[in-house]
Amino acid sequence: MALLKDTTFVCIDCETTGLDTENDSIIEVAVATFTLSGIVTDFESLVDPERLIPEASIAVHHIKQEMVQGKPKIQEVLPTILKIIGRHPIVGHGINFDIEIINQAAKRCNIPCTIKNNTSFDTLRLARLYGESPSNSLEQLRLHFHIEEEGAHRAMSDVIVNVQVFKRLAANFKTIKDIENVLSKPIAMKNMPLGKHKGRSMKEIPIDYLLWAARQDFDQDLLFSLRSEINRRKKGSLFTQSASPFADL
Repeated sequence: MALLKDTTFVCIDCETTGLDTENDSIIEVAVATFTLSGIVTDFESLVDPERLIPEASIAVHHIKQEMVQGKPKIQEVLPTILKIIGRHPIVGHGINFDIEIINQAAKRCNIPCTIKNNTSFDTLRLARLYGESPSNSLEQLRLHFHIEEEGAHRAMSDVIVNVQVFKRLAANFKTIKDIENVLSKPIAMKNMPLGKHKGRSMKEIPIDYLLWAARQDFDQDLLFSLRSEINRRKKGSLFTQSASPFADL
């Protein structure tokens, strides 16, 4: 059984032109292999997306058009990235996005890619399980764990912070299997992480909003939490009262 202390992981972060994994492009990628003792190897590169970077994306990562001009194209960078990733367990914050956008880029370039076969650990989900941070964003987790700041929201700075965050969140686990077991099940969330009720307790959110949100394409943890709250109210009088337009008459 693979012990965490004996395992080499790989942490990935991509900055992109947007959030559509099929149609958006990588403009910066950073990857680092690491053990619980420290970073072993790292690689980062700006990438010419061969398209305009939307202003909304620039506002997040501050990577402007002139910064990527003359930089390698994604097909030049991917072989190195995929070689570093190898078969290592992958760590990242919202890692499914990074895995999928790399996979889609490889597909478009006809580069063999088995990244989706790797074990992966999402530090966003581990943070939800941990439950002690007021917010589960990478920056808030950095502050919560008193991790030294690594600079602007850029790929390698995020990777370095993410490695430290993973170490803190994995502190109570001994083996890879231990983490896989807890992440194989949906994680109950106490507060709404997005939308107009962001930050509010699930118990405080109006039932009509819960019913609407439970039909959206959210991740498994949020859908589980929404549906659990709906079921809790169904078992008592809260559901009937909140769902009735005449409840206050």
